[in-house]
Amino acid sequence: MNLPNRITIARICLIPIMMVFLLVDFSFYPEPLVWNSYELPLNQLIAAFIFIVAASTDGIDGYLARKNNMVTNLGKLLDPLADKLLVAAVLISLVEMGKCDSWIAVVIISREFAVTGLRQIALLDGSVVAASKWGKAKTVVQIVAIVLMLINNFPFELIGVPLDVIMTWAAALITIYSGIDYFVKNKHLLRLTNA
Repeated sequence: MNLPNRITIARICLIPIMMVFLLVDFSFYPEPLVWNSYELPLNQLIAAFIFIVAASTDGIDGYLARKNNMVTNLGKLLDPLADKLLVAAVLISLVEMGKCDSWIAVVIISREFAVTGLRQIALLDGSVVAASKWGKAKTVVQIVAIVLMLINNFPFELIGVPLDVIMTWAAALITIYSGIDYFVKNKHLLRLTNA
């Protein structure tokens, strides 16, 4: 197993660890970090750190695989799967914690499944659905929104700016738009006949 695949597997292994820090009752844990009236439980801070580390490995494994000619079928399967598992796991955890509306999680996760299905159809057709600029923007905005939710909107909460809410709505809207964009640009893959 090559290095890029190991990095991808490590990303998958970080997911349950992150979820433990998010969902297990840490009332026995040290007091939360406090600034004025702002509180950040230590377990959420650790989960945010794990999420950032996991999300940052997304580009690294693909870059190493392409640069060193280590692209494998296992990597092609695991890399997008790891990305979707990471985002789905953290969004579902945030819904459980009451930090994210369930409809936003459903929209984002549904879009990921739909675009993955489109990419599978493209592979069967002998083509590739390349990442678009809107797809890349979606990823960045989702990561920022998730991190802000994980750290209770710090430091913007201190100045009364609900940036976590703003970025979550932006993530939902860009997610919807980028999904539509993928399907419109690749509608030829969805033809009803083989003619």
